[in-house]
Amino acid sequence: MKNGLSKSQIERFSRQLILKNIGSRGQKKILSSKILVVGIGGLGCPAAENLVRAGIGTIGLIDDDIVNLSNIHRQSLFDSKDVKKLKVSVAAKKLKEINPLTKIKTYKSKLVKKNIENIIKNYEIIIDGSDNFKTKFLINDYCIKFKKKLITGAISKFDGHIFTFDFKNKRTASLKNFYQEKDISDDILNCEFEGVLGTTASIVGAVQANEALKMIMEIGQNLKNQILIIDLLNLNFRKVKFK
Repeated sequence: MKNGLSKSQIERFSRQLILKNIGSRGQKKILSSKILVVGIGGLGCPAAENLVRAGIGTIGLIDDDIVNLSNIHRQSLFDSKDVKKLKVSVAAKKLKEINPLTKIKTYKSKLVKKNIENIIKNYEIIIDGSDNFKTKFLINDYCIKFKKKLITGAISKFDGHIFTFDFKNKRTASLKNFYQEKDISDDILNCEFEGVLGTTASIVGAVQANEALKMIMEIGQNLKNQILIIDLLNLNFRKVKFK
């Protein structure tokens, strides 16, 4: 045991341990963190995978859907043998194979008003990979209520949007400050109608995981009161402030 890390942990995470911003202190923060991933799809898969590889202590996975053949091109934890199986069950098994040390909790249901309070209270950071505004606004409201940290992602075609909120800070804006319309069509989040390139999902999900890791270790800059807009067709990345 060195600096509170076992020999196997030091070897497993050696390439990030040598980073000056991380070291054993940052790694121990990662190992003790608890993150909930909502939606194990195009965003949730790469987000969860990157977090587990980094050494997240506990990760929760919530989704009631099964794997479809059309999911596989962008949902990186699934393959052809997984079709018709529950996403959370398949994802949990594969994530455990990647890092047996991470505690994985699965919720085979939708995140709704009836269950959200009992679920999110157990986690410090919520990663929103859902594909509809009703769920996104529900998560936003309860993260405000319980002063959680929230990282929201959205994808369509070649485009991605990422928001980071820390609701412990009273000056933090919320998702509703950006999407101010009362009724927003879910079509802009629906890959079935709009289409999406698989790499778009992988990149946005990975950025969400990266934002979470920075939050845990309290390093770098996060998207406070900003949205990161990614246009992968023209390879444009820009941040826009909002109040």
